[in-house]
Amino acid sequence: MKTKLLFFIYLVFLSSFIYSQTVQDTSAVTIETRSGGKYSGHIISETKDTIKIETINMGIVSIATTEIVYHNLINIETKDGNEFLGEIIEEDPLYIKLKTQKFGEVTISKSDIKSQKPVEVQQVKEGKYWFPNPQSTRYFWAPNGYGLEKGEGYYQNIWVLWNQFAVGLTNSFSVGGGIVPLFLFGGGPTPVFGTVKFSVPVTKNKFNIGAGAIAGTVLGEENTGFGILYGLTTFGSSDKNMTFGAGAMFASGDWATAPLFNLNGMFRVSNKGYVLTENYLITSGGETIVLISMGGRSIIKKAALDYGLFIPFYSEMESFIAIPWLGFTIPFGKTE
Repeated sequence: MKTKLLFFIYLVFLSSFIYSQTVQDTSAVTIETRSGGKYSGHIISETKDTIKIETINMGIVSIATTEIVYHNLINIETKDGNEFLGEIIEEDPLYIKLKTQKFGEVTISKSDIKSQKPVEVQQVKEGKYWFPNPQSTRYFWAPNGYGLEKGEGYYQNIWVLWNQFAVGLTNSFSVGGGIVPLFLFGGGPTPVFGTVKFSVPVTKNKFNIGAGAIAGTVLGEENTGFGILYGLTTFGSSDKNMTFGAGAMFASGDWATAPLFNLNGMFRVSNKGYVLTENYLITSGGETIVLISMGGRSIIKKAALDYGLFIPFYSEMESFIAIPWLGFTIPFGKTE
């Protein structure tokens, strides 16, 4: 009973904290116009000609994209590892000239460009380019209501041994699989599994629902099937959100008598950093286990490095335990 009460109190605190972070999502921008105007608010609609933002003091304001300063931004990465964020002011077959805030006007030879991509207004905060989240569909491990788009994929490695991947077959449906290759260590039993996931955006960038399944077995052992059927609800943007999920677990042909519950959160704190939390309430065999975690995510180029601590609580717990987490995710396919 104490374990469940602890989890409930923690969930209330965590929900309030994460919600306070998600109310300001990545659609919040400050737009400067060529006439000297400055408007802060949330984007409510956007076309190629006009952006509408809801401001605190002026209500809904429509701004022509031709009047927006630095609206048509581009981010260029050169072969020597430098990056430049700016507005194209001149271009010919050999060179691109950018107007940047940090370096002024910069001329870059096209032969030196490794990659270039357009940047939306909401991706720029205080003059810095906020890189896309390389793992927006998961926290440390648990999924959320956002899904991979068709052609997107990722490979995730946790503590070297855990390997998994997923690929979007449509914008709403993805499949994946994984392996823990213990056969490399004296031919030990090797867990393998497959995954499927459906994602439905109810309100774009604000409210998503999802459902999926994980099913696997342990090679080299008999009657070792295991898996989870789950459903989840995500509130917030792909950069700042919280997810409540529930799942039915099975192992060796038997279903758990009680569902698994979890509450997870992700919120962005810088152009390359996030705070993550992933938390579970698990009841099995008359025992209740609470698993809480806190950590972060750092963007390294296009990849994500996750790190944190998982702390379990249960009735027969004799001493405090903190389990370190280290994971790495590399996106592939359609990553822009």
